[in-house]
Amino acid sequence: MTAPEPGPAGRVPAGHVPAGSGIPVPEQGAWLRRGISRGGGPLVEDREVVWLQAGSYYADSRGFAGTTSFDGSHVHFHHLTGEPGEDAGTFRWDGANLVERGTNPDGSTFLEIWTPLPAADGACGSWSGPDHHVVRVGSHVVHVDSRAGTYWRL
Repeated sequence: MTAPEPGPAGRVPAGHVPAGSGIPVPEQGAWLRRGISRGGGPLVEDREVVWLQAGSYYADSRGFAGTTSFDGSHVHFHHLTGEPGEDAGTFRWDGANLVERGTNPDGSTFLEIWTPLPAADGACGSWSGPDHHVVRVGSHVVHVDSRAGTYWRL
């Protein structure tokens, strides 16, 4: 990843956010994690992680789902199903990828790189019950319950 080059008069090009501020997550998207850095360590990926966003609802195949909110700088992921807690982070675009810098419920820090999945246009929605949450975005579905998260491609 590289920082954007300043444009005329030192301005940062449109679509890029200065360090310390963030953007809201897209209203609809299907994202595959390309890597995670924990506590400033190296960027690694050891499993398939998919995050789906449908309006203010999200599901993460690691086993948590709920709602997102944006406070003008940070996106908050309120875990309502699965792994309890809340994590918060700032997002910025790096080409087609989203870069997230955040803090976990236990206070540890992370950086994740998310790349868009194909076939994410079309039908989307979110459904929940007392012990589960399902989000669909295009051809992608994530189901989360108290035991785990599961990803399917239709």
